[in-house]
Amino acid sequence: MKNVELIFVPQTSKGHLIPILEFAKRLVDHNNRILITVVFVKSPFDSFANAYIESIKASKPDRFKFINVPLIVDHHRQSFEDHVIDLMETHLPLLKNVVTDISSSKSSLNSTTFTGFVFDLLFVPLVDVALEFNIPSYIFLAANAGFLSLLFHLTTRHGETRDIPEFKRSNPDELISGFINPVPSSVLPSDLFDEDNGYPTYMMIAQKFKAAKGIMVNTFEELEPYAFSNFSNGRNPPVYSVGPVLDINCRPHTESNLAQHKNVMKWLDEQPQSSVIFLCFGSFGRFLAPQVKEIALGLEQSGYRFLWSLCMQSLSTLQPSQNDALGGVRYNEDMFPEGFTERIQGKGMMIYGWAPQVEILAHEAIGAFVSHCGWNSILESLWFGVPMVTWPMYAEQKMNAFKMVKELGLAVELRLDYEQLNIDNVVTANEIEKAVKQVMDDCSEVRKKVKEMAKIARKAIVNGGSSFLSIQKLIDDMIGKN
Repeated sequence: MKNVELIFVPQTSKGHLIPILEFAKRLVDHNNRILITVVFVKSPFDSFANAYIESIKASKPDRFKFINVPLIVDHHRQSFEDHVIDLMETHLPLLKNVVTDISSSKSSLNSTTFTGFVFDLLFVPLVDVALEFNIPSYIFLAANAGFLSLLFHLTTRHGETRDIPEFKRSNPDELISGFINPVPSSVLPSDLFDEDNGYPTYMMIAQKFKAAKGIMVNTFEELEPYAFSNFSNGRNPPVYSVGPVLDINCRPHTESNLAQHKNVMKWLDEQPQSSVIFLCFGSFGRFLAPQVKEIALGLEQSGYRFLWSLCMQSLSTLQPSQNDALGGVRYNEDMFPEGFTERIQGKGMMIYGWAPQVEILAHEAIGAFVSHCGWNSILESLWFGVPMVTWPMYAEQKMNAFKMVKELGLAVELRLDYEQLNIDNVVTANEIEKAVKQVMDDCSEVRKKVKEMAKIARKAIVNGGSSFLSIQKLIDDMIGKN
């Protein structure tokens, strides 16, 4: 019986690369006929992606092959929006050429059966290339089923309101089929309100999703049952719940990160069980000086121990950050309340830069998590049964926060509609103190629900679980049962 080959085309940013390749590993574990080829753009500046890919090669050398597309220019931009622009402007054209070459050559190979492509979210324009050669395309979505509901909603809404399709801040709440409650415009991705660039890009992505042969979503049905019940309407491609897909064994990849990891774990080992609140805001989370000061005050006022990861934005003399003048770049003691660093000795710890988030959340000393509500972070928090406080920053994170608080009751609301680096939008110390005390309450209903969901998440991926069976159905649909 022939082997079957799937070609994965991932983004190499951590939040996308880990889930899509961990999913690929799960596929080959399910079926020993499946071989994976990964086509990726290699950046000399991305030490994490390079180290992670090497670890995949070492773990499954006979099942994975990697095709490296060299990147000649790397703008190394800092904001999330600019990161997306880089992917579209530099990576996509390079990958299109490779996908075209692969598509035109595969028809003549007989040693394996070429089953199709699996594209990451921002590389969905490549679906058109695969369709030219009549090759099936699948999409792996590192976001949740609620975000997929929004994409399907956009295509329907666009057809119904063709004369005035754009979103306005003043619009009434959106009735999106995958959500129980009407969704306020304030929690929709801000790019939807950009009628010149953002909205057309979202519409393009939504239409490519409709053209896919199948969509794999990093979630599990028990977490988002309402969304999945609305996908089976005959108007959409098949949707498969395949999560939670996580890299629980994630390890530091540089000497400096290894030292950071050692210090953090040593400090946590010295703290009582469930006594520490962890604050971390993702790869692109940044704050202005007034907000840093309010967070520090709020943590002190709460009286709880804390571990706070505060990202430092690197500077380039050739391309200085546009946020320099606003104070959203480098952090120093002047940004904290006077005497803050002395007063927190023994009770609080600051991390400047990379944080071993997975291992921190797994530690028994962690009692709660203040998060930017990236979907990977939410899944990690649920996996380890750590209740969250919502502080979304960008992209679809506000929708994630809305889902966790209003739809599922699995998080404490701090903000649902925060705007990053907005000098007029500061979360106060009193708000932070209140949310921290609420989430750290042992009798909290949120805490109880999260602990229960952690058990459900772990059952979903084992033999007989909802995501296990969904992956098996995906494989059967891709390559047949024989």
